[in-house]
Amino acid sequence: MSAVEDKIAALGLKLPQVVPPLASYQPAVRSGAYVYTSGQLPMVDGALPAIGKVGAEVSAEQAKELAATCALNALAAVKSVIGDLDKIQRVVKVVGFVASAPDFTGQPGVLNGASELLGEILGDKGVHARSAVGVAVLPLDAPVEVEIQVEIAE
Repeated sequence: MSAVEDKIAALGLKLPQVVPPLASYQPAVRSGAYVYTSGQLPMVDGALPAIGKVGAEVSAEQAKELAATCALNALAAVKSVIGDLDKIQRVVKVVGFVASAPDFTGQPGVLNGASELLGEILGDKGVHARSAVGVAVLPLDAPVEVEIQVEIAE
């Protein structure tokens, strides 16, 4: 197991299997020194633990936890391409989408779930640029979706 996976285990977490694509795309692709993930839903054992809009059916606190699950799923997608998470030089960018109730404006706080987990796992390599976007609906009525871009060592 890699040092990154050891850190994941030390946090009481487990790197999941890659979530199978829901349509015609790859979970992650490599281009040069970068790996780009597709948007990752907070799937756990093939199912969404919650559905609905943040600020209505899903609380901001629960959505923050779901964003962390998305980040873990994104790391699994990265591993499927590079084989060893220790090759990650840094997380360059995180983009998160939050299915939001009309009056919900806490998207940055929700996406902190993903950002904070990446920081806990990767330390300084997990510090990244980020966008947090509120949207009307996400696939499968998921509350949150996260994609990451990482630079890897050759």
